[in-house]
Amino acid sequence: MISPVLRPALWSALLGAVAAAALATPAWAEPPLPDTVPDAGSRPVAAGGLRLPGSVPGLPGAAAPGGFGTTPGTTPGAATANPGDGPLIAQINAVDALVGQLGDDLLKVKGERDEARAQLALAATELQRAHEALLRAQESAKAAAADAVKAAAALPPGEFGADLRDFSTLQRITRGDKAEGATTAVAGEVARANAAEQIAREAHAAAEARVQDRNAAYATAEAALHRQEATLLKLRKDNAARLIEIEKREDAAEQRIGTSYVNSQSVSGLVADPRALAAVRYALAQLGDPYLWAAEGPNRFDCSGLMLAAYQSAGYRDLPRVSRDQYYATRSRTVDPAALLPGDLLFFASGSSWQSIHHVAMYIGGGKMVEAPRTGDVVKISVVRWTRLYAATRVVGAVPAPASPVPLPTRTTTPPKPSTTPKPTPTPTRTATPKPTRTATPKPTTTKPSPSTSPSTSPSPSTSPSPTPSPSTSPSPETSTEPAPTTSSVAPTDSASEATSGSPSATS
Repeated sequence: MISPVLRPALWSALLGAVAAAALATPAWAEPPLPDTVPDAGSRPVAAGGLRLPGSVPGLPGAAAPGGFGTTPGTTPGAATANPGDGPLIAQINAVDALVGQLGDDLLKVKGERDEARAQLALAATELQRAHEALLRAQESAKAAAADAVKAAAALPPGEFGADLRDFSTLQRITRGDKAEGATTAVAGEVARANAAEQIAREAHAAAEARVQDRNAAYATAEAALHRQEATLLKLRKDNAARLIEIEKREDAAEQRIGTSYVNSQSVSGLVADPRALAAVRYALAQLGDPYLWAAEGPNRFDCSGLMLAAYQSAGYRDLPRVSRDQYYATRSRTVDPAALLPGDLLFFASGSSWQSIHHVAMYIGGGKMVEAPRTGDVVKISVVRWTRLYAATRVVGAVPAPASPVPLPTRTTTPPKPSTTPKPTPTPTRTATPKPTRTATPKPTTTKPSPSTSPSTSPSPSTSPSPTPSPSTSPSPETSTEPAPTTSSVAPTDSASEATSGSPSATS
């Protein structure tokens, strides 16, 4: 028998034990949270058809940078490279990426060096101006001192002695020192000119130091780039025949992968902006031009220089110079590889960060791109390297596709029909004018032989009444009746004269 006093305590203990047992069941326990931040990892090495997750909201079909691969539900062709080619391709790709990155680094240093040189030139100009201003202020002080001496010399002797005590003031003015009690206008001008020249001299010295620093950085970066370029050229030269076969197999594999992305010229009812198409036309016009680092045309280009020149030719001047900066400036318009349009920029990187971008090309449609690849190569059309693609961006956006573009040519062909309708208008004029002339000319020709044959032409009036129904022939009987009472010898002469008088008018 449990005491009523202890019953509440026992029930509480029993319920607590049951709850503890339920919470301690290992079958339903969740894994503990890690104590450290997980490793961000690195971008996988390109090895054929690779699906990289991560699409993000943005433009239609926008994708996360570095997240290009196959689309869900597709099975792209895998790379067909021989296993023995793996180390060589990996080495060449690594050196190629390093060359591109060093080239971009050198471009940035070159820009900084050029800017430092411009600042030095500006500082030198400012220093020259400050020095000239100081000289003018000192000349003004000297002129003021001379005027004071001349004024003192013109005073009476009694006052000259008092003015001699002011020579110390004149000396302080020429030195730019403060006068006793207050600073005169001339002294203040000299003091300000001295201070301005000092500031300009310090700025010039800082600009000189900046130029020297950027010159040294440029020389170091240039030497590193040239070393890696020489290494890359040697690798490609020593394995030229082997690389041709490898690149053919890689291009075929990339084309099979690209079947998931290649689309028509319209994506979601959008087409490329006319400026993007103009940039594509400019880039294609440079096919065959040699690659030259830091070149922006017109006959030589590097990868980002070609993109810059192409869009500048189309009127777009907000694209930076370096490939990684070009991505950063257009990153808000990232597009999915399945939604690419001509003129989109394609970026390639050696890592998962946009700062590792080392190459850029321009999409032209059909799974192809135009690029200026590397030293020793030329501007050319290549298959898009989907497995190495870091990101794609759209520089100037897209425009809505035109509605029903096909009927437009038929509408333009229909308006010429009214031009054919005026043809009946000349036909009545042609039929009206020649017919009366043709009918009038044969009649006098038939009447000419009648008087010439014999004087018995009196039956001619009987034959002439046949055309009397027409109003034009009615006067002919009147003329024919008049010769009847006359002699036969006169009648032929009169009829012949009438015939001859009418013949010129007919011919005329």
